[in-house]
Amino acid sequence: MEKLLSTKRDMKFVPEAYIMPPDTRPGNTKVPICENIPVIDLKADPTKLSHQILDACKEFGFFQLINHGVPEKMLRDVLEVTKEYFKLPAEDKAIMFSDDINQSSRLHTSMDYTKEQLHYWRDALKHPCHPLEKHIQSWPQKPPQYREVMGPYSVEVRNLSLCLLDLISKGLGLEPGYFSQESEQFEVRMSVNHYPPCPDPSLTLGLPKHADVVLLTLLLQQMNGLQILKDGQWLAVEPLPNAFVVNIGHTLEIISNGKLRSVEHRVVTNQKLGRTTISSFILPCQGYQVEPGKGLIKDDSPPLYKSFIFKDFLATYITDTCQRKSPLDRYKLI
Repeated sequence: MEKLLSTKRDMKFVPEAYIMPPDTRPGNTKVPICENIPVIDLKADPTKLSHQILDACKEFGFFQLINHGVPEKMLRDVLEVTKEYFKLPAEDKAIMFSDDINQSSRLHTSMDYTKEQLHYWRDALKHPCHPLEKHIQSWPQKPPQYREVMGPYSVEVRNLSLCLLDLISKGLGLEPGYFSQESEQFEVRMSVNHYPPCPDPSLTLGLPKHADVVLLTLLLQQMNGLQILKDGQWLAVEPLPNAFVVNIGHTLEIISNGKLRSVEHRVVTNQKLGRTTISSFILPCQGYQVEPGKGLIKDDSPPLYKSFIFKDFLATYITDTCQRKSPLDRYKLI
């Protein structure tokens, strides 16, 4: 429990174990706002949506999603209850704390604290969400409204994600129902991330440069901190009110046979304000066979990746990311 940053108060300096090497720390360089990140309106012309989303995924790997149907009050409640969680007394948070990365519902700090050499300026509460009735009993009981708020939210996010996956599969030219017919094989895992105020943000990172292992990530955020790498330059993602930031993961890049991009991103810290975000990861079940969609393989478009079981990918992903290697390299055919 003493490892948790959210239990520490009035830190005056950055501990040595959190200071990034000069080539990876953000430094004092001003990072420009990404002015042209695509904004997708889910209530726009349905005949154009698939192509708009596909273009965004090809060019940026990221887009902001508005008019998505998740109620504004629900979004406000989710942000409020998650902030409350990290303000709980240490003894309440201790109930969920674990360094065991194989424990599905847990509170932890950094990425893989016991194995990594340097730590990241983040605490995270993680838990699976689907099926809800199976997992909700493993979620925190405090704050008292946590389960009441986060349960319906997880259902909304899953339904929204499946809708997006159907639009993406249509845009790619995959057979109808490519994802929806296997929807029970796709899980939702939630990571509630808290980045406390940092004495010197130029030295630290909330999360390192990485791309997500999943199909899709839907991020709910209220303040700056997320940065994406575009054409060799870091760009800050300015939050839009009540919007989700959606990004493509490695698994969807493989299924698209490289047509979509899983873009690298990182999280920076703030000297004065703590930042709490909710990442909802849409990912296959452990035994799912990941491979390029068969409808995308042609004589002039051979498979770029070999077929593999998703749990094997998970096993190598964190190791490769912490070692600053591309997790995709070991699965490439070409």
